Order: sequence, then C-alpha cells, then structure tokens
Amino acid sequence: MANLKEVRNRIVSISSTQQITKAMKMVSAAKLKRATNAIVQLRPYANKLKDILTNLSTSLEDSTSPFIQEREPVRVLVVVVSSNRGLAGAFNANVIKTANSLIAGKYATQNQNQNVSILAIGKKGKDFYERRKYKTIGNHTEIFSDLSFENVSTVTQTIMDGFVNGDYDRVDVIYNQFKNAGMQILVTEQLLPLPRPAAKAGDAAAESRVDYILEPSQEEIVNSLIPKSIKTQLYKAVLDSWASEHGARMTAMDKATENAGDLIKSLKLSYNQARQAAITTELTEIVSGAAALSNG
Repeated sequence: MANLKEVRNRIVSISSTQQITKAMKMVSAAKLKRATNAIVQLRPYANKLKDILTNLSTSLEDSTSPFIQEREPVRVLVVVVSSNRGLAGAFNANVIKTANSLIAGKYATQNQNQNVSILAIGKKGKDFYERRKYKTIGNHTEIFSDLSFENVSTVTQTIMDGFVNGDYDRVDVIYNQFKNAGMQILVTEQLLPLPRPAAKAGDAAAESRVDYILEPSQEEIVNSLIPKSIKTQLYKAVLDSWASEHGARMTAMDKATENAGDLIKSLKLSYNQARQAAITTELTEIVSGAAALSNG
C-alpha cells in the first residue's frame, strides 16, 4: 500500500502544478494581447520613419551626423534583449545562443582582444553574461517593470553617447521579433552606425525615392530625425521581444498543462491497476484462508 500512497501523492502534486501552469498561461494570454497591440501600433510609425530617413540620408556625407559615420569596428557593443523571467521555452536560450554565435563568428577578433561589451536588457541575459565574466554595461532589468518609450530612450541615449565618444564603433541588437503566439523570429540588426543602403543603377527602391520639399534644410531635419529613429528602433525591438516573451510563455505553459494532464491520466491508470492488484491479492488470501479452514 506504500506504493499506492506514493502514486496518490504524485497525482496530487502534478495536479497542483497543472493548476499553476494553467494560470500562467491565462496571465500570459492577457499580457500578450496588450503587448501585441503596442507593437502593432508602433510598427507602421517606425517603418515609415526609417523609410523617410533612408530616403533623406543616402545623399548625406558622413560628417553630417556622428551617427552615420562608418568606422573600423574595433570596439563592439552587443545589445541582447531577453526577459526577466523564465518558463518561456527556449525564448531566452535562443537569444543568448544567437548572440554567442555573433560574438564567436563576426566579432571573434574583437572578442579575443576583449573589445566586446554586452548591454543586456532583461535579467536572464544579464545573469548569463555576468557569470561568464563578459564586460556588461549597466543594469537594465527594470525596463520591463515599466515599459515605456521614455525608459527605453534613456538606455538608447547611453548607447548613442558611447558611440559618439568612441567607446563603441559598432552597435548590434539581437531580439525576438514577434510574428504570432507560436512563432518568434530571431533578428540581428545594426543599430549604430545607422545603416545606409547603397544606391545602385536601376535599383527600384532608388528610382521610387520621393523628392521631398524640405524646410528648414535637409541636414537639420536629418539631424533631428536620426536620434529619434535610433530610439524608436530600439523601442520597437524591446516591444517585439516583450510580445514574443508572452507568446512563448503562453505556448510553453499550454504544452506543460497538456503534458501534466497526460501524466495524471497515466498515474491514475497505474494507481487503479495497483489498487486492483492489491484487492485481488487480498481476496485470494481470504479465499485461501477460508479453504484451509474448511479442509481443516
């Protein structure tokens, strides 16, 4: 009967876990709705701002703005956008794996010279790189507690100041781009210097460029748009990651709830089989005892 008690305790324990995973799934579903609305509303604005800036900046000299100056990438900053909490499947592991591949591949020389810095937005990424003695910049785990454009802009301004001061020659950001609740796309983007597409003969994008009438001047407008665009792009990356996190956690908790249900069914079957076997053994003993008494 000790075995029956053990199985019964496991059923109770897994049932409690199933209730937790079901509740976490519902919480993530509610948060996902809000996060999805935020990123869907921002994307058209961010994309249009990027298009306008691309249209205007292709004809500018590098000296027009410090944020479009191409330099030899001796010192590199990698912005890794993860989450503060786990239980989201491979969400954080995939971001960190992609960042590690970028550092070991594209920036292998800079990494050997200890010229790669990490700015982790999210506790999971920060803890990972601090444990491995990487050069980490600041503590930005509070971003998701009060996610707003102003809070992300503060981080972006720190990055921009570091780039202008020569602390970094290249800034890349790695994050999960939200597609739907069941799919997140890992994206690596160059944040600084601001990438400018090279105009090619016969390029459809170049031919479709809009000839804007600019007041007061192209340079002044671009210089005001570039910082705003950089801040908007990082904010979009953080919003994408936030929505992706809740989508990944909702999917993971849904699967965990399903698995818990399957395990409970299996344990109940084992419990009933063990119980039936115990009852059969007891009946056999009673019948055998009664037969022995009658023969006696």
